[in-house]
Amino acid sequence: MQVVKTVEEVRAARWTDPYLTWGLVPTMGTLHEGHLSLVRRARAENDRVAVSVFVNPIQFNRREDLDAYPRQLDHDLGLLEAEGVDLVWAPDEDQMYPPGFQTYVSVEEITQPLEGAARPGHFRGVTTVVAKLFSVIEPKYAYFGQKDAQQVAVIKQMVRDLGFNLGIVVCPIVREPDGLALSSRNLLLSPDERRAGLVLSRALNAARDTWMAGQRDAEHLRATMRAIIEAEPLARIDYISAADPITLREIDGEATHALLSMAVFVGSVRLIDNLVIGYGEADLQK
Repeated sequence: MQVVKTVEEVRAARWTDPYLTWGLVPTMGTLHEGHLSLVRRARAENDRVAVSVFVNPIQFNRREDLDAYPRQLDHDLGLLEAEGVDLVWAPDEDQMYPPGFQTYVSVEEITQPLEGAARPGHFRGVTTVVAKLFSVIEPKYAYFGQKDAQQVAVIKQMVRDLGFNLGIVVCPIVREPDGLALSSRNLLLSPDERRAGLVLSRALNAARDTWMAGQRDAEHLRATMRAIIEAEPLARIDYISAADPITLREIDGEATHALLSMAVFVGSVRLIDNLVIGYGEADLQK
């Protein structure tokens, strides 16, 4: 496994054999089983696998969140080597954003609700760094987790709009046995907060069960989720949503299909989770 820092090193490693296909898994490190499931999917579908490990400063709204984000590169490299990864790009900030950097990628309408409303400027940081990863590595496929559902939708829009020659593969959320969606931020939870964090998946499952029982009014689904979150003393709602899975516009009236999503502070840690109803995995790949 090659571990490189610079754009030049990535390109030299990437083009040793131009006929090989590459799968890319972009990460911010502190890897868990969710990340590794993406690596395994990439490994199965490509000749070579590249993983980026970079805590992207321009997608954070608050400096304290950036500083608190967990980092454990040596541990991550051990996991990636065990999975047979071929190339790891672990740049520093100056490599990604050298002095004089002034070019950013902004996707408009689809970035406005949900995470975009709660974290202004966040998606400009995401699309800028991902566009750079795509440009330098030139993968055939890039792999993302459904847990960051809006991010996936935004990146798909960027790929269509800018004509990137690659496919975006969306992989299912990986959860702990008790239902908590895997996240690097889970390491920041105290034991009591870890228990309280289960309220997110509990609320999503309750809304799904309501939908499957035939109650498909979108506002009723939002109210179902809201009531469960509000009953947890350690939880504070940032947003609750029942939106169209493609456009991310909130649904008014009957939800024949929907992306149920939420952001919730558990203590001081902000967790996100989502669940798609009425759509299968094939629909999400479109």
